[in-house]
Amino acid sequence: MTERHAFEVVSTKDIHIGKVVGLRMDEVRMPGGGTAMREVVEHLGAVAVVALDDEDKVVLIHQYRHPVGRRLWELPAGLLDVSGEDAVTTAARELEEEVDLAADQWGVLVDVAASPGFTDEVVRVFLARGLTKANRVEPEGDEEADIVVERVPLAEAVAKVFTGEIINASTVAGLLAAYAVRNGHAGLRPADAPWDDKPVAFAGRRK
Repeated sequence: MTERHAFEVVSTKDIHIGKVVGLRMDEVRMPGGGTAMREVVEHLGAVAVVALDDEDKVVLIHQYRHPVGRRLWELPAGLLDVSGEDAVTTAARELEEEVDLAADQWGVLVDVAASPGFTDEVVRVFLARGLTKANRVEPEGDEEADIVVERVPLAEAVAKVFTGEIINASTVAGLLAAYAVRNGHAGLRPADAPWDDKPVAFAGRRK
């Protein structure tokens, strides 16, 4: 096989380093010998949870998302913002904080690169079964205080993907993957499966 071009970073410059994301400008060596500038949004990475109960209903939240200016139906989810915390522990914490649930069965459904043309954000989506009520502290302020929680039959939630009612990328991927697993068309990875594409650049800045 012919050796492929290595896209070497010739130089890099930070444009903005925020609380949740960073923006940098990379000068990258192109196959023709020249270079091109590429804007990269660094992200902490995130997890999302398809929480499926014994009646095959999935837990969805209706939450305001300011960049799109409206509320979206989504899976419970959250940032990998606790140093040293593994992904499944983050997922369990977010499930408790957002919808007051715990689960005793966990597996990995899919990893979703949000928009790899400009960001390194990748979301790991888990399937959680064996749901029980948790003992969360009530949400404090911000968008979380406005969250509406509903349980929707999995097949109905999948249908909402195709009608355009559900558009969040990790939610779309997670619901379709859970439906495939539930119907025997795919299997789960272990909850601690390797995650080679987990973002590391922005987390490294916080150390």
